[in-house]
Amino acid sequence: ARRPGHLPGPVFVHNRLTHSLEVASVGRSIGKAVGDALAERYSNMDEEFKEFYKYELPSVIAAACLAHDIGNPPFGHSGEDAIRVFFRELEGDAGKRFTDNLSENQQRDLLYFEGNANAFRTLTHHFNENAPGGFRLTYATLASIIKYPSDSLNGFDKSRLVTKKSGFFDPEIDTYKNIAATLGIPQPDPSKNVFSRHPFVFLVEAADDICYRIIDFEDAHRLNILSKETIKDLFLSFFDNEEGYDSRERVEATFNSINDDNQKIQFLRAKLINFLIFRLKDVFMEKDEQLLSGTLSKSLIEYLPEREKALMKIIDDFSVEHIYNYRSVVEIEIAGYNVIGGLLKEFIYAAMNPGSSKSEKLLQLISQQFVISGKPEMLYYDILAVVDYIAGMTDLFAVDIYRKITGITIR
Repeated sequence: ARRPGHLPGPVFVHNRLTHSLEVASVGRSIGKAVGDALAERYSNMDEEFKEFYKYELPSVIAAACLAHDIGNPPFGHSGEDAIRVFFRELEGDAGKRFTDNLSENQQRDLLYFEGNANAFRTLTHHFNENAPGGFRLTYATLASIIKYPSDSLNGFDKSRLVTKKSGFFDPEIDTYKNIAATLGIPQPDPSKNVFSRHPFVFLVEAADDICYRIIDFEDAHRLNILSKETIKDLFLSFFDNEEGYDSRERVEATFNSINDDNQKIQFLRAKLINFLIFRLKDVFMEKDEQLLSGTLSKSLIEYLPEREKALMKIIDDFSVEHIYNYRSVVEIEIAGYNVIGGLLKEFIYAAMNPGSSKSEKLLQLISQQFVISGKPEMLYYDILAVVDYIAGMTDLFAVDIYRKITGITIR
């Protein structure tokens, strides 16, 4: 089961911004641990190589982590689903124009809308009135974000890690090809827009995996979904076989010495994250040859020692059963479907039928950086412009616009 986004609740609960900041912090730590280890292992390399890995890799990974969710629409995964469902349910004239004017790859960009691909577009696309080059990140940073380096036509094939989803939309294919050629990223079959992962992707993914698995438990405790004792038992299990400073007895003693329950959970969260950072660093170093050749077929977390991997599986299963299906989480997901679906219905139909008075007024609401041409041959780009506009909204802004254009509120 997928994680729905972030748990709803008061301001002390983590949100999309704090999640990105936390992933960036963990990513910097993983980058530092791996960079130091690589510089030591390959100490015979030149100074530029060692300087990069010791001092620059942490910043590359942190920057990629900070940007990794930038393409997610409002309401996280339920927002993604709402976009997909909208285009799959297009009927009548709108549905016919969609299939007649868009290539198969372009259709799949929308039928299987993917926040990861949208992140790459957000970071690299030249939006109207903005400076060329998007965010102008380094190629290494951009490559580190692409978890699924495949176009939509070849993506969504779960038999391979790199094609599990898509990593770039149709207009950004050439941009990624240029990055791949510059960085030497393998393309096993030149006839298909599918590439190997850049090794740094695994570090960004590891940071994200650590944060959302562990930090959601802290949120669940603050929202009274999970008890302190439940989290204590789960998290302390990781330290059963550790010695010295990280022994279970010592960690538990520190936990018991803290009076505030929230601070107790914060302490355990920090200890477990640090524990996993160095475990995953070890995995990266063990698999460095496969990483360089582009043949590693699973995420780093899947290569943890069996005991740690089994404990992570328990955490995943526990999250699905006790956190992600909690009533308030489901309520937010349903709201996301309705809000995003409603916005798409209004703005996409306005873009497809720009001549009417209502359509013109709706299109006036869209920022001028998103260009709507109204030409049949530009339909895909007009649709993408609307999706760019909606996907870039915050949850609250999306709700506010939805309420206003549907007449629920007029102020």
